[in-house]
Amino acid sequence: MSEYINNAEIRQNAIKEILKQLHEGKSVDEVKSQFENAFHGVSASEISAAEAALISEGLPVDEVQRLCDVHAAVFKGSIEEIHQPSDPKLIPGHPLNILFLENRRIEEIMYDSIRPFLEANDILGSRDKLLEGLKLLSGVSNHYKKKENLFFPYMEKYGITAPPKVMWGVDDEIREQIKEISSLVTNDKLEIPSVIEAIDEMMTKVSEMIFKEENIMIPMLLEHLKDEDWKIISEGMPEIGYIIEKIPVWNGNSQNEKVAEIKSEAVTNESFGVVKVPSGEFKIEELTAMLNALPMDITFVDQNDEVKYFSEGKERAFPRTRSIIGRNVSNCHPPASVHIVEKIVDDFKQGKKDHEDFWIKMGDKYILIRYFAVRSESGEYLGVLEVTQDIRPIQEITGEKRLMS
Repeated sequence: MSEYINNAEIRQNAIKEILKQLHEGKSVDEVKSQFENAFHGVSASEISAAEAALISEGLPVDEVQRLCDVHAAVFKGSIEEIHQPSDPKLIPGHPLNILFLENRRIEEIMYDSIRPFLEANDILGSRDKLLEGLKLLSGVSNHYKKKENLFFPYMEKYGITAPPKVMWGVDDEIREQIKEISSLVTNDKLEIPSVIEAIDEMMTKVSEMIFKEENIMIPMLLEHLKDEDWKIISEGMPEIGYIIEKIPVWNGNSQNEKVAEIKSEAVTNESFGVVKVPSGEFKIEELTAMLNALPMDITFVDQNDEVKYFSEGKERAFPRTRSIIGRNVSNCHPPASVHIVEKIVDDFKQGKKDHEDFWIKMGDKYILIRYFAVRSESGEYLGVLEVTQDIRPIQEITGEKRLMS
C-alpha cells in the first residue's frame, strides 16, 4: 500500500475500515498491527473526516463514542503534530495555553491527590483524602465546559462536526464516573477492589482525553481559527471558570487589538439606535439592560435552529458564551440529551405543542427549564424561546408581603 500513502481519500477509507473492524469485534492488537504496517503517520484532520464519514453513513454517534478510547490507542503515537511558527500553548493566557495548563493540573490531581491513596495499604484509612482528591478532579467539568461552549462552536463553524460530538459524549462519561466513584467511596460497605478498578478506568479515560485534546483537537483549531476567534474565546473563559488558580493574562496581538477596537466602536454606535415594537420602543442600551435584569436566563433560537440571542444576567443556571451565536441548537447539548431538544423543536414546528417544561436539581438550586414556541400573529413558526430560572427561592415563599423591606 506504500504507493497510496499520500492519497488522502484512500487513507481515509482505510481508517474507516479499521474503525469498522473494531466495531465488529476485532482486537485492538490486530487492528493496531494492521494500521502500523499500512501507515507511517496520519493527521488529526483525516481521523476527523473518517469519523464524520462513518456518522454520515449511519453509524450512531454513541457507537463512534464507544470506539473512541479504542481507536485512540490505535492512533496514539501515529498522529503527526501540526507545528506552528509560534506555539500558542506556550503564550501565557492564550486559550490554548489555558487548556494546556489545566491539563497539567488535571494530571497533577490524578497522580498526587488520588493515585497514592490507591496504593496505600489501608484505603479505608485514606478514604477522606481520596474523596478530597475526587472532589478536586470533579473540577474537570469546567475544563470540559470550556471545550463544549467555546472551542466546539468554532470547530463546527469550520465544518469539523464529528469530533465535538464524540468528545462531548466521553466528557459526560467521565463526569458521571467521578460522581459514581465518589458515591462508592462514601458507601459504608466499601468494596476496595471495585473502587480501585473503577478509578483506574476513569483515570485512563481522563488521560486519553488529554491526549485527544492536545494531539487531535488543538491541531484542528490551529489549522482553522483566526485571530478574532481566539479573542472571542478568551473573553468567554471567565464566564465558565477555571481549574487553575493563577490565570495568565493574554492581551492578544496587534491584530486582535484592532478587532477589539472595531467591535467596541460598533457597539457604541448601536447604543444610539432604537428598537420599535407595536407597544413601545427601546434604546439598544435600555433593551439590553432590561433583559439582563430579569431574574431568569433567556435564549432565543430562530426558525433555522440557530442560536440568535441569550441574556447575560449576573446569575446564570447554565454557562453561555457569545461564541454560541449562530450555532445550531442541536450542537449546544450533550449527545445523550440532544434527541429531546430536537423532538421539542420538531413538535413546535409541526404545531403539535406550544410549550414544554422540565425541572432538575443542581446542588442547592432547583432549576425550571421552559421552552416556548415563538409564532407570528398569523401562526408562522419563528423559533424557540428557552427560559431557565432557579425557583427554589420562589418555592420557599409563604404567607403575604404587603410592605417594602
